[in-house]
Amino acid sequence: MNVFLSAFWAESLKAHRSKISLLTTIGFLILPLAGGLFMIILKNPEQARAMGLISTKAQLTVGVADWQAFFGMLSQGIAAGGAIVFALITSWVFGREFSDHTAKELLALPTPRWVIVGAKFGLIALWILGLALLIFVVGLGVGTAVDIPGWSLALGWSSFWTVLLTTLLNFMLMPLVAWFASMGRGYLPPLGWTILAMVFANIFSVLGWGDWFPWAVPVLTSMMYGTRAQDIGLHSYVSVALTFIAGLILTFHWWRSADQSR
Repeated sequence: MNVFLSAFWAESLKAHRSKISLLTTIGFLILPLAGGLFMIILKNPEQARAMGLISTKAQLTVGVADWQAFFGMLSQGIAAGGAIVFALITSWVFGREFSDHTAKELLALPTPRWVIVGAKFGLIALWILGLALLIFVVGLGVGTAVDIPGWSLALGWSSFWTVLLTTLLNFMLMPLVAWFASMGRGYLPPLGWTILAMVFANIFSVLGWGDWFPWAVPVLTSMMYGTRAQDIGLHSYVSVALTFIAGLILTFHWWRSADQSR
């Protein structure tokens, strides 16, 4: 346990001293702020249309200004935007060792390699969870400041658990991103894979097969009040779980068999 904590502390220091932690936080904070702006616009649609900020078609697409719509925007934003931001974090945690040319030294350490990989995944999990909780708390503050109608404690708790579930599903897709970062020895392969996976997620969702495609499941789950959420079933979560297990096996196997001389 002491070895793991030491490895985790080392990984935490790397993240703390890097600008990416600040950049991902600032970038993700745009989500609740943009949601608040939409709520302000929807509360005054006539004035917004007169100012050219929103059209009638856009108003029908977004919905009405209430907490249910606001929470829906937050959860869907975490699902879709999180897939990119979380992949960026995972790519950095694993890929930086190769871009900074520290992979050789890391692989030569007496610390068991599974401990190093476990510490990296532990950091990613806490990082992602912290971002999701921050977005939800800031969202509550923004919604209260904008004075959105329709609040209820039951709705708040339901939305909170939806956000957590969506975040968990996105995190379970990250081990495969870590494997691409390790195998590709850098940032580009995992980011390229993430973009490709999101493209296929959109295609499968349009075709009606999104509930079977792991990368479409978080977005469909985030639609807590939409008809698309009804497509999600046990098979959807099983597909994500299998992807999670496969990603862990591939990543741990790569680091176990990697040659520190290369």
